[in-house]
Amino acid sequence: MRLLRGLAFRRPVYSGAAVTIGNFDGFHRGHQAVVSRLLDAGARLNAPTVLITFEPLPLEFFAPERAPGRLQRLRDRIDFLRTTGLDAVWLMRFGPGLAGLPAETFVERVLHDTLAARHVLVGDDFRFGKGRTGDYALLERMGTGMGFSVEATPTLTDDAGRISSTRVRAAAQAGDFDAVAQLLGRRYAICGRVSHGDKRGRVIGFPTANVRLGPQPLALRGVFAGWLCPRGGERMPAVTNIGWRPTVAGREQRLEAHVLDASPDLYGQLVRFEPLAHLRGEQRFESLDALKAQIAHDVAAARAVFANLSLHQPV
Repeated sequence: MRLLRGLAFRRPVYSGAAVTIGNFDGFHRGHQAVVSRLLDAGARLNAPTVLITFEPLPLEFFAPERAPGRLQRLRDRIDFLRTTGLDAVWLMRFGPGLAGLPAETFVERVLHDTLAARHVLVGDDFRFGKGRTGDYALLERMGTGMGFSVEATPTLTDDAGRISSTRVRAAAQAGDFDAVAQLLGRRYAICGRVSHGDKRGRVIGFPTANVRLGPQPLALRGVFAGWLCPRGGERMPAVTNIGWRPTVAGREQRLEAHVLDASPDLYGQLVRFEPLAHLRGEQRFESLDALKAQIAHDVAAARAVFANLSLHQPV
């Protein structure tokens, strides 16, 4: 899969592409259905398939205080898209330049001049361009003159309604990770590379594998029991804090996983954390001793989660 960056190219990148556009946060089953439909269109038209997405996400640019926490970091989003069979992902930086681009100009420069689009797949409520003036009807009108067709993305539903990032986020924040797995079609996980931290966990008797999560807030925040899975290794039970570490005046968002009954050397390794249960919210403690006592309670609660899990495993 080719990864395109930027907004403008001096010459066409593809000829006759099948294109879809969206945030694709979480890459849930609804997103998977969209990509499947795009791949079908590409095969039918013998066209390269291109997915356009954004960093930051549009609402994070326009109203960061109202933007919901992300289900995936950017790297996870791209890594999942690499597995789909798409020919290219065009990652556009969403800033003043893109936000101020008239909808007609976006269609001309991006869909027509750069991709020579033959087919465009978007939601029937899709809005784009400066002032959100572009919509499905505009795409249809301009597509007639520029030689591309427009198709509404399929809406995937279950018994509870439309499958969406909003539903996935709500289930995750409620600690219902079985429901999250149903919506995603896989277990939810946060991935990253283990780096050196402040070593405070080791000092108080609870060493942690630390993953820096970047500046964009994630949907999950608090303390969780779950599996820590090194790439190519055995999964390990862990109690994990996700957040900003208010007790030690943390300035960056981190995942800090304490592996139960082991102290593996994971520095530099790619790991995946799969939460099973939400234990508590992130808290600020008045002292490291108070934090240490709470972590001991968290470890006991996590052990209870894994003990209950083992009781329900098939023999």
